[in-house]
Amino acid sequence: MKGCLIAAGAVLLVLLLLGGCGVASYNGIVTRQETIQAAWSQIDNQYQRRFDLIPQLVSTVQGAADFEKSTLTELTEARASVGKVALPSGVTDDPAKLAAYMQAQDKVSSALSRLLVVAENYPSLKSTEGFLSLQAELAGTESRIAVARKDYIDSVNAYNVAIRRFPGSLVASVAGFEKHAQLEVPAGVQERPKVEFDSGKKKKE
Repeated sequence: MKGCLIAAGAVLLVLLLLGGCGVASYNGIVTRQETIQAAWSQIDNQYQRRFDLIPQLVSTVQGAADFEKSTLTELTEARASVGKVALPSGVTDDPAKLAAYMQAQDKVSSALSRLLVVAENYPSLKSTEGFLSLQAELAGTESRIAVARKDYIDSVNAYNVAIRRFPGSLVASVAGFEKHAQLEVPAGVQERPKVEFDSGKKKKE
């Protein structure tokens, strides 16, 4: 009888330990999932900020005599393309939708960079207070976008690893946690120009 009690106690202890590990693993995965959501919100917020600043920039630049219309048109069209592939609120698990959205955003980055490079040829525009203010705001926004994208990539990596490792893999299969789509640089823009807004020089990323 004593031996049976000891065996039952040992089994109960093992079950409690496994249950504790399962709960801890589940909570850890949920935490990582929430971190991904927060990181995506930062990306979305910064892209929206840039989206709102572009019309002001275009309006300001249009005031410069003989400014290249094709450059303005390219930026305006790139901005419009973002609206056509806008994602629903929250993080998407569809790699194709995420890739299309990021590709549209990268086109905006490229068009914006080219416009600011062209603006260097217009001294009167460069000395305009409104243009300089927008230039500085956009520079800060681009920097925050880069940081937000890195944070999102790191968060998704941590989550995806967590649901593949034991015991997280067991918890994920039971609770229905699935792999999150990761950000990737679309083909053709791996080396898009990056502009130093204060000097107008290009360099490769």
